[in-house]
Amino acid sequence: MEHHDDENEKVPMLQQLLDNPFLLLFIGVMVPMIVYSLWGVIDILTIPVAK
Repeated sequence: MEHHDDENEKVPMLQQLLDNPFLLLFIGVMVPMIVYSLWGVIDILTIPVAK
């Protein structure tokens, strides 16, 4: 069973994403930072106002 890679074949977008370690690092840092920031803002907004 032979598999020939065609050099003119277009590389899929997901493979381009997974082949880029710096982009993966950026996504791995930014996604948790955004999620935790939004979580903190929502948590602060749900605290009842003191009387």
